[in-house]
Amino acid sequence: MTRSKEQPFFRSVCALAIPVALQSMLQASFGAVDQVMIGQLGGVEVAAVGLAGKFTGIFNVIVSAVGAVAGIMISQYMGQKNVAETRRSVILNLWVCLVFAALFTVVGVALPKQIMGLYINDSTTAEAAGRYLAIVSGTFLPTAAVTILSTYLRCKKKASLPLCAGIASAAVNTGLNWVLIFGKLGAPSLDIMGAALSTLISQLVYFAVILIMYLKYRERAEKTTSAPFNRRQYLSMLLPLLVSEFMWVLGENVYAGIYGHLGTDASAAMTLTNPVQSLAIGALCGLSQAAAINIGKRLGDGDSETAYREAKKLLLYGLVGSLPLSLLIFFVSHRYVLIFNVETGIRNLTVQILAAYAAVMPFKVLNMIIGSGILRSGGKTTYVMAIDLMGTWLFGVPLGLLTAFVFHWSIPLVYLALSLEECIRFAVSLVVFKRRRWMNQLKT
Repeated sequence: MTRSKEQPFFRSVCALAIPVALQSMLQASFGAVDQVMIGQLGGVEVAAVGLAGKFTGIFNVIVSAVGAVAGIMISQYMGQKNVAETRRSVILNLWVCLVFAALFTVVGVALPKQIMGLYINDSTTAEAAGRYLAIVSGTFLPTAAVTILSTYLRCKKKASLPLCAGIASAAVNTGLNWVLIFGKLGAPSLDIMGAALSTLISQLVYFAVILIMYLKYRERAEKTTSAPFNRRQYLSMLLPLLVSEFMWVLGENVYAGIYGHLGTDASAAMTLTNPVQSLAIGALCGLSQAAAINIGKRLGDGDSETAYREAKKLLLYGLVGSLPLSLLIFFVSHRYVLIFNVETGIRNLTVQILAAYAAVMPFKVLNMIIGSGILRSGGKTTYVMAIDLMGTWLFGVPLGLLTAFVFHWSIPLVYLALSLEECIRFAVSLVVFKRRRWMNQLKT
């Protein structure tokens, strides 16, 4: 690739990656502020919010899987300049997301305490988490719509629009948290319930803004596509990703159960690491989005050689970006924990977990780019499913259970041990990447 061609590619990556990264980091920053506010209520409330987040995380990854399929389809059909199929891709995946959202809403509202009881033995923490979950479940439907509509806007090279909507939503969430958690401006002090209501209202704002932007910038097909819907192709993309994401997040919930059974302090310490992890991954998650969209368009246009070269460059960008971030996390973790009103023991555990996280973070970033971006872009998602299942269930979960309940290690060492699966996952992904069998052009 010549220098003159590299520069447009780099600018194209930045145009997608920077708004996505800024949006993720800003939301994580506001989330950190929210965590500080909730942290003032005590360790039980911190753990409760974190545990409720594990259940909502199951929904988020399933909807993200559908969003990933939408991204594959939209980017490839845009590469083919097929407006009718692009429009059908948006509508189809939106309906699929809404069906999943409705199911999770019913379960979260009807059985919140029972669900949280699966994560922790402490009845006080489980009850607080259940009350929080019952309200936050109302965010599932708007989140589903936001996922698909934002994907379309990014494929349209309008990545700055979801960024603006995300900033508005995060600002509303933070402001309402301050008002409703602590009872400011004449409002009642609702503690953890105030945090839940703030999350719900801010997500509704997010949806409203994204919907307006989508209606303004969507392409209108001159006629509806007459081509029959390729159900087999769609299911061959969606089902492996659903299995992959569901089993991955199920593994994450097994991890949460391990942490919860190690004690409330361990669970609270893991929760306090979430803002840092979100910020670090958020800083580079745009590369994954750029990979999925840019590589998908190249494959849709039939230019597989350029797609492969650009994919290698994206991996290099991820490596270069992740190393300094890992060092930064390691050196600032001692100061980070001082902003929380929690016991010294929880602070010490948090610092140790962050040190373990810093050690494996480059592999997490590379896996995000190659697994969630590059390998998925051709639609052959079975490869991603196999890699994810192997990493989580053959390595991560067994190592977590063994180190926690047989060797009785402390939570930082348990976390480090189960995170080693990221190294295995990347090694296998690299082999699959070099064989190029993931490269595929979707059919209409």
